[in-house]
Amino acid sequence: MLEKIGRTEKFKVGILGATGMVGQRFIALLENHPWFEVVTVAASPRSAGKTYEEAVGDRWKMPTPMPEAVKPLIVKNVNEVEAVAATVDFVFSAVDMTKDEIRAIEEAYAKAEVPVVSNNSAHRWTPDVPMVVPELNPEHFEIIKDQRKRLGTKRGFVAVKPNCSIQSYTPMLHALREFEPTVVVATTYQAISGAGKTFKDWPEMLDNVIPYIGGEEEKSEQEPLRIWGHIENGQIVKAEAPLITTQCIRVPVSDGHTAAVFVSFKKKPTKEQILEAWKNFKGLPQELELPSAPKQFITYFEEDNRPQAKLDRDTENGMGVCAGRLREDSVYDWKFVGLSHNTKRGAAGGAILSAELLAAQKYI
Repeated sequence: MLEKIGRTEKFKVGILGATGMVGQRFIALLENHPWFEVVTVAASPRSAGKTYEEAVGDRWKMPTPMPEAVKPLIVKNVNEVEAVAATVDFVFSAVDMTKDEIRAIEEAYAKAEVPVVSNNSAHRWTPDVPMVVPELNPEHFEIIKDQRKRLGTKRGFVAVKPNCSIQSYTPMLHALREFEPTVVVATTYQAISGAGKTFKDWPEMLDNVIPYIGGEEEKSEQEPLRIWGHIENGQIVKAEAPLITTQCIRVPVSDGHTAAVFVSFKKKPTKEQILEAWKNFKGLPQELELPSAPKQFITYFEEDNRPQAKLDRDTENGMGVCAGRLREDSVYDWKFVGLSHNTKRGAAGGAILSAELLAAQKYI
């Protein structure tokens, strides 16, 4: 497998923010990865100096056991950039800090010539930082050369993945771009793991729905436009259409974000055209057969009661996205339901797939 990217040994990987929920998901997903090996874990100063197993303690939140290989790793202080940088080929970032602190520390790692693939939102609107869903806008990685000029680096850069919620509907819209969507109305029903929680530590979510998630609606309305944007004069310029309006609701589900979507088009497609476009949609990860890439990116369910978070979030190991209930609408042209696994495709898994593509394209 490594021969595909012209290497004989695995990339040495560090996880920044390794003890948190997304850091844990990175570690779980990277166990036995064919290209990447976790050699360094870094976290806050209070965890530094402990073994990873000690630092996490009883806070391991993954359904699979903690991988044996990471248990004895000594946690490094994430703020000691040079010490971490000396041990790795690149890092995944899942640090829990303020946005200003995240921007500063991710750029510090980039300037230490360490590529940073970030799960955080802090750099999503930095003009020369690519925000990529690998199947949708891999060409945005070309902005890295401009970012390196600004940072004065040869190897280092920052790349980010978008918000987890938009991946429950944006891929389906992307596959239909030839029909020119003009208006999108989406309501997302978001799992508690999106807030880094389980039912054990958020019991008030049982038997409850919260109709507000801070900052989420702005992200859900704007980030798809950045994905559909273009590079101009060393920065990414967001697309002007479609007009997107959203509501984001927290629901008592452990994993999996569901979206109810209404959409109008300039060129109205038939139901057959939509289903054909979804079925046949492939991106660069599928063409390159990247290790984490789903074979079928968009899976459509014919049953009226699918997709369901509990049954379908792990489609294609959680890296595929699901659609169902495609119907003509009395106000808009079409409506459908989408679903994606928010901590796999929407978070750590999406960042790992981005890193695989960056490695395949020799950015890492």
